[in-house]
Amino acid sequence: MHVLRTPDYRFENLPGYSFQPHYVEVSAADSTMLRVHYVDEGPADAPVVLLLHGEPSWSYLYRHMIPVLADARLRAVAIDLVGFGRSDKPADRSDYSYQAHVDWTRAAIETIGLRDITLFCQDWGGLIGLRLVAETPELFARVVASNTFLPTGDEKPSEAFLAWQKYSQQTRVLKVGQIIDGATVSALPPEVIAGYDAPFPDDSFKAGARQFPTLVPTSPSDPAAPANRAAWAALGSYDKPFLCAFSDSDPVTRGGDAALASHVPGARNHPPVTIESAGHFLQEDKGDELAHLVTAFISATS
Repeated sequence: MHVLRTPDYRFENLPGYSFQPHYVEVSAADSTMLRVHYVDEGPADAPVVLLLHGEPSWSYLYRHMIPVLADARLRAVAIDLVGFGRSDKPADRSDYSYQAHVDWTRAAIETIGLRDITLFCQDWGGLIGLRLVAETPELFARVVASNTFLPTGDEKPSEAFLAWQKYSQQTRVLKVGQIIDGATVSALPPEVIAGYDAPFPDDSFKAGARQFPTLVPTSPSDPAAPANRAAWAALGSYDKPFLCAFSDSDPVTRGGDAALASHVPGARNHPPVTIESAGHFLQEDKGDELAHLVTAFISATS
């Protein structure tokens, strides 16, 4: 496996992102060791809030939420998925699979030593995180699911997702920062757009970003479909606190909150919350509000 690593200078002086980097190593199928980056802020012995980002973002997406959580005396841990942020980036698209990402993220969580986790997951952070909740429920104390879903390939994806999937494969240049900007309600300043571009000095670093949209199960025969069906079934017995916090302006995941809330027993006493005036990347639009929602949810369910 050929692995790329973004130079550290690319992450200097990013607005709002002065967090100390932390790293663990996880093993790929061919025994290549991959370095995984994570932010770790707040008291080391405090309750853990695990923040999992999606495609094509990285932990920079959580820069508004992390200080609020840390100030509330929570331990905010934001992992960069393999292929994103300051984590290593396998250079071949064939190195990326849904299962590999579940395995790499699980290994990172275990190596960091996280337990009694409150999971906040959005986009692919949910596709991976909800699998982990279903497969290792003992690690998680509660879940906040936001603009995400757990596709099995048995239902047709939204037209908005199919349009995104097509665009991601056909566009000549995948402009990551502009993609994030286009999926928020608020207009991002140039320096923030540049922050989202920072992990990707050129297209050779974007194999993961290119491959991710193709890994979402869109047919019953998808390689990830059986594991996701099993995970969906397991979530039907998950009775720990579960809250859906979806935005009002995301055509990609619209309706996912209702599906999760009606299926997961732990959601029955926690009605879904709608975050108003927010797009797909609602952490950009309403990060402060989301962080306060998470702290209140932890306080109410502890």
